[in-house]
Amino acid sequence: MLITKETDYALRILRTLSEGGCHTVGALAAREALPRNFAYKIVKKLERAGLIGISRGNGGGCYLACDLGERNLSELIGAIEQNARLSSCMEPGYDCEWQRANGPCGIHAQLCRVQKQIDGELRSRSLSWVLSGDGGHTARRPV
Repeated sequence: MLITKETDYALRILRTLSEGGCHTVGALAAREALPRNFAYKIVKKLERAGLIGISRGNGGGCYLACDLGERNLSELIGAIEQNARLSSCMEPGYDCEWQRANGPCGIHAQLCRVQKQIDGELRSRSLSWVLSGDGGHTARRPV
């Protein structure tokens, strides 16, 4: 599993918003060196996930809508990525031709173990910790 460019950009947007205030998407994109059109797409995903709010109209913009200490890296990745699995065979509904022909796959079983450990680590890392390195590594809100 890799942190994609889109998730990296989402973290950068949250970094700026964590400092407070309301920022236009254009200002966020400029400050964090993001492509403006891509920033709009990410902002919409962050709003759907309840991480940020958007106020429209004169003086509007994006603002932080949650406590980053209570939200974790796994939640952010889930909000941004369509498939955040180590291997495509772990996707829901994946049809493995090899398993259909041969039965259970030892490789799949081992990768599932690794994925479980990665998922646990991502859930244990609060967004506050990721953004500021403040040492508060455990997210308070279980997922």
